[in-house]
Amino acid sequence: MVSHPSASRTLLGSSLALALAAPGTFLPTAAQAQATGKPATLSPVTVQGDRGDTYKTDEASQAKFTAPLLDTPKSVQVIPQAIIQDTNATSLEDVLRNSPGITFGAGEGGQPLADRPFIRGASSASNLYVDGVRDAGGQTREIFNLESVEVIRGADSVLGGRGTGGGSINLTSKHAHLGNAASASLGIGTDKYFRATADGNWQFSDTAAFRLNVMGASGDMPGRDAVDYKNWGVAPTISFGLGTPTRASISFYHYQTDGMPDYGVPLTRGTTIETDTGILDVDRDTFYGLDRDFRKTRADIGTIELEHDITDRLTLRNATRYGETINDYVVTNPGDGTRKFDPVTQQWWLQRGTKSRWQKSTMLANVTELSGKFETGGLKHSFNAGIELSQETTKNASYALSTTRGAACPAVFGAGKLDCTPLYNPNPNDPWSGSITRGALSLDAKSTTQAAYFSDSIALSDQFMVNAGLRFDRYRISGESTVGRGSTAMVPSDGSWNMFNYQIGLIYKPAQNGSIYLSYATASTPPTMSGGDQEGISPTMEELRPEKSSTVELGTKWNVLDERLGLTAAIFQTERRDAQIEVEPGLFAQAGKTRVRGLELGINGKITPKWAVYGGYTYMDSELVQGAYNGVNEGDPLANTPKHSFSLWSTYKVLPPLTVGAGAYYVGKTFGGNQGGAGGGASGVYMPAYWRFDAMAAYQVNKNLSFQLNALNLTDKDYYTHTNGVHHADFGPGRQFILTANLKY
Repeated sequence: MVSHPSASRTLLGSSLALALAAPGTFLPTAAQAQATGKPATLSPVTVQGDRGDTYKTDEASQAKFTAPLLDTPKSVQVIPQAIIQDTNATSLEDVLRNSPGITFGAGEGGQPLADRPFIRGASSASNLYVDGVRDAGGQTREIFNLESVEVIRGADSVLGGRGTGGGSINLTSKHAHLGNAASASLGIGTDKYFRATADGNWQFSDTAAFRLNVMGASGDMPGRDAVDYKNWGVAPTISFGLGTPTRASISFYHYQTDGMPDYGVPLTRGTTIETDTGILDVDRDTFYGLDRDFRKTRADIGTIELEHDITDRLTLRNATRYGETINDYVVTNPGDGTRKFDPVTQQWWLQRGTKSRWQKSTMLANVTELSGKFETGGLKHSFNAGIELSQETTKNASYALSTTRGAACPAVFGAGKLDCTPLYNPNPNDPWSGSITRGALSLDAKSTTQAAYFSDSIALSDQFMVNAGLRFDRYRISGESTVGRGSTAMVPSDGSWNMFNYQIGLIYKPAQNGSIYLSYATASTPPTMSGGDQEGISPTMEELRPEKSSTVELGTKWNVLDERLGLTAAIFQTERRDAQIEVEPGLFAQAGKTRVRGLELGINGKITPKWAVYGGYTYMDSELVQGAYNGVNEGDPLANTPKHSFSLWSTYKVLPPLTVGAGAYYVGKTFGGNQGGAGGGASGVYMPAYWRFDAMAAYQVNKNLSFQLNALNLTDKDYYTHTNGVHHADFGPGRQFILTANLKY
């Protein structure tokens, strides 16, 4: 880790500046209370580790939310630990299956194989956070150390900062708590499924505890046996001062993977083959890779969190995080290969193409927040003020492959050509030998962010509230990169932008258990993140301005049935403008505009003490309002933005020890593409609509031991989960059965 003295002084200064802020409008500190003879109120203790069976969450984990979710004028969905466990989710994509309207993009356009969620038509891979701090780097995230996942929809720069045009996703980590607890699980299943986890919490003094989460997993992708994985992770946390006004926590997260990557099946582009979808019509188990392919990833992230209750109504928090991630792979890309029809064999042949990446990302961030409550002139305020300072680096390189021995190509490819396979019947066991050499860097960039933000929920009366927030970001990036396909010369680049964003919401409460709201929010995406996936640079980027997004939303939220069940509904419009598009052949300008109008419905909680439900429905009418020159593709729906999507998971306690559950998931017709900023109909490639059904049964043997059986994709439905609309499409997993034994003490 490189030392940055000036950055350290700035980070320390921001912490001290907020630590000294103690307006006289706040209640007395503990010391003042003692002097005046008034009792001091200590910080409440939150015990985590026993998730129970709750599907309903009333509060977000971040202090940036200055009101309960019921009174927050924004679409916010919290996917709790109970859903993660009952659905047997093991990845972020598994978890977000329960959030209709979110899709995942395919790796393409130089982007690494990694999590690429789209929210309301906008690529949001860079808008992932862990405990409120941006989680940078190309990663495929595991959930063994997560309590919950929070999805914030709509323009979100006040809460998340740069790039959050469609929304953001916050992952809430497991933390040490007072009390002793231990749990473990062991799962086995079809397709060589194996997964073991352990979670232990030990209190070693009156105010201190240590927690350790570990995980190991391996298996094949159901229906695609050639695609395998082997993952493991460890996450220790130690906390001091629990239950006191001053608390400290030190945590570390390590996760690494090693497996066979999968670039799916090719599209028909570049051939005379015709299909309705534009995707080659082959069976799900058709695999184009070879033993030479690999993917290895690693994440090492350390965090120090400090909290101090200045008074019982005023809390200061500081979080410092350093992380390093590596994403390293060579993968066969069938859509990048050369495809030719051989008149001798009367069949189509593929000369394999490859994608590769070595990407190393680092992140150093410090976030300091002051949260509290106060009253002025009869108005009740709940606020959060913060300063964020961060530095991120990205280094990219690719691999050069040289084939010395491989499957011979037909004569139509030319003399001596190797590494060919029948297009409809590829052989993953084809012999291959040669060299795989990592090349020089193609990107070496460093970015810095300096930001300040403030949010306030103001109770005007028992029935009316106002939520307002603003944020200012100073963002700068510099470095070197190659320009143009095949170029090896590194060209220096530098750019900086000031971005101001705000949000305002009015809440009307016709009853204590319900709210109706109208809100407006903005977001800014710097031109270095125009794809939304990772930072990139170019010599002309400083001439560009940030892309602007805005969301207007009208919604209502209710807690009914003695507040056991939460119901939400919202209509919205999200617009993005100043997107870079080609206005004339070879001439680019920031004239692009997209619009998504839609409806979102949600349900979570218990209908009866035995019957729990969690789900929702999303309708999105998306459009490329202004696109390429001559109006090409204008009016097209956006890529990765299905018009209809639905999810519903439900469990019922048939007997005191026996619970059964089932889930139904629907995703409508989805056009392919890299970015939400382009018309998805441009290529004509789409993923057909599909239904998927899951089921579960759990039996509690005694207070310590339970068994759970999950059936995933119960009907063994063939469906696609990603396509970039240019080269390839990825199948979703087939049917799988998993039996898990759970121990808890």
